[in-house]
Amino acid sequence: MNNLTFTAVIPARYASTRFPGKPLAQIGDHSMVSRVYRQVKKAVDDVWVATDDNRIYDECLRTGAKVVMTSPDHQSGTDRINEAVEAIGCKSDVIINVQGDEPFISPEQITLLKSCFDDDNSHIATLARKFDPQKGFEALFDPNLVKVTFSERMQALYFSRSIIPYVRGAEWTEWLGKTTFYSHVGIYAYRRNVLAEVTALPRSTHEIAESLEQLRWLDNGYNIKVAITDRPTIGIDTPTDLEAAIKFASDNNLLD
Repeated sequence: MNNLTFTAVIPARYASTRFPGKPLAQIGDHSMVSRVYRQVKKAVDDVWVATDDNRIYDECLRTGAKVVMTSPDHQSGTDRINEAVEAIGCKSDVIINVQGDEPFISPEQITLLKSCFDDDNSHIATLARKFDPQKGFEALFDPNLVKVTFSERMQALYFSRSIIPYVRGAEWTEWLGKTTFYSHVGIYAYRRNVLAEVTALPRSTHEIAESLEQLRWLDNGYNIKVAITDRPTIGIDTPTDLEAAIKFASDNNLLD
């Protein structure tokens, strides 16, 4: 991988409208933030948690995770990561952003993300997954499922909460059989200088319209390399999601 060095940062805040204290939720014998950290460590040597809460900070110390305190006022995880990178004096070539609510993130997915930087033109990298047509059109239409289109060179063209691409000349009920749709997997990696640059940019028109910060990066000319993963991810936004995740882990012998 061009002898690049990598640091992963896991943003973990306590306040959450739908699930306060989420990073401290127990999954088996480990807290959520501890599980994320353990998974990421399998693919990246240097891993940090960036938090704004003393309870999460103390949990990281208790479990041996490296942790740094950041401001509670950040608008996004990217902003929190940038502060953390500056605070720890990180000199790695690439910074990986792993969501703090992905306790079963696959090390293979992180390795795949790292491989995107074999391309010297990659400023930022992310993952996508083929949408399963069996889930149906209503699932594809869900605005919480972010869709992505990309070029033949695997560079992102656009991210949207709407269905992209539009299939001309076919009824919407036929779309799933006419083309392949891709959903976005919200894990990112940035060259360190690019991370500092994109967090300093004002919000763009498309970002404001869709409430997707990656559109700010595209609007300002940054190349976002996309790699395809076939592995499922389990993001946890609510206590109900947590119950489903625990069942998934139990069914797949992941509660070690």
